[in-house]
This record gives sequence, structure tokens and C-alpha cells, in this order.
Amino acid sequence: MQLTYPWLYDTVRARFDSDAELEAFLPQARTPDELRHTRDAQYLSAMSRRVFQAGVQHTMVDAKWPVFEQVFAGFEPERMARLDATAIENHMQNKQLIRDRTKLQTIPGNARFILDICAEQNCSFGAFIAAWPVTDIIGLWKLLAKRGARLGGRSAAGFLRLVGKDTFLLTSDVVARLVAAGIIAREPTSQRDLQAVQDAFNTLHQESGRPLCQLSALCALSIHPAF
Repeated sequence: MQLTYPWLYDTVRARFDSDAELEAFLPQARTPDELRHTRDAQYLSAMSRRVFQAGVQHTMVDAKWPVFEQVFAGFEPERMARLDATAIENHMQNKQLIRDRTKLQTIPGNARFILDICAEQNCSFGAFIAAWPVTDIIGLWKLLAKRGARLGGRSAAGFLRLVGKDTFLLTSDVVARLVAAGIIAREPTSQRDLQAVQDAFNTLHQESGRPLCQLSALCALSIHPAF
């Protein structure tokens, strides 16, 4: 079957009692202006949070994150970039934290990544994120995976969703819809398959005017009902 927006919307709309109920269920992306005015420390915090969420219950990480914010001084990149091995070992003794040495070591690494991007682009990290075109969101995933620490796989998209940058997610239900539509044959890992997915979402975006995050949710809901 061909994946078109009218079919996708009608299929999902039938599972809700009203247009308003469906709209309330869909995620919202932040505006470019909101992204630009988000402090770099908040981006580092979100990166770190996503790293710690990988492989564990997100709710557990979320519950502990206020402690992380306090211990790591609000994740100011300039300060976090100076964390050395001794500081990491000291944090490993703090029972209030999730004591994963490998993940803790990503904090200074991702702080340097943010600072490097700011220096290269002569702008804030938020401005850099805001300016990246959603029509090539997989390109931003690739950059995050290549230059960030432990931001490969689904973590890049997960980080972007945390900060509100418009992106689709490749959950199992989204992948199932794309496979059923013949866009890909399996979970996309190659650049060719990822580009096919990007092209499909770009077409849906052009047809509907909706952000990628909502189109992604609609794809998932077309496989798995909300209720």
C-alpha cells in the first residue's frame, strides 16, 4: 500500500472520539525561536539524560535527574568540559547518582562537543539546532552519532525529542508501518534506508503541513491504538 497522509489521518482518526481528542494526543515540536533561546547547559543536560536513559527505565532516570542537575552544577558546558578522571571517580561514590562510569564519562565529552560546535558555527548550540532543516533530520542524527558521545542508534532522535527539535522516531510501530508501506524492508540502518524514510516523511510533511513528530506518532498509532 502507498502511505499517504489522507489514509494515515483517517485510519488514526477513527480510533478517537473527536478531532480535539486526537490533536491533544499528538506531540508538539518547539519553535525555532524557542530552540534558539534554550541555554546550552539545557542541551547538555538533555544529552546526558538521554545517555543515562539508554537501556534502563526512563522513569527511574527522570526521578533522579534533579539530583544530577544539582551535582553537576546545572550542566554548564564550560565547567563540565573540565571534568577529569578524578572527578568522575568521586561521582562514582555518590549513591544518589546512577553510578555508570562509562555514561558519566560522556558528560565532559559531550560538553566539549557542544563547545566545539559553538566555536565552529559562531553561535549558540540552540541556534545550531534550530537552524538545521527538518527535511534532513537524519543528517543531524548522523552528526550527533559521529561527534557526540553515545548518541548513536535511537539516542540522537531521543535527545532531539527531549529538547523539542522536530524529529520522527523509529519505534517498532513506526518501522512496522513503513515496512507495510513498502518504504523499507526492515529496521533501517543503512544510509540508503534512512534516506528512504526521510523522503517518506518529507512527502507526508508536504501533504499535511504537520511536523515530523506528529507524523511519526500517527504512523505508530496506525499500527498500535492509543487505547
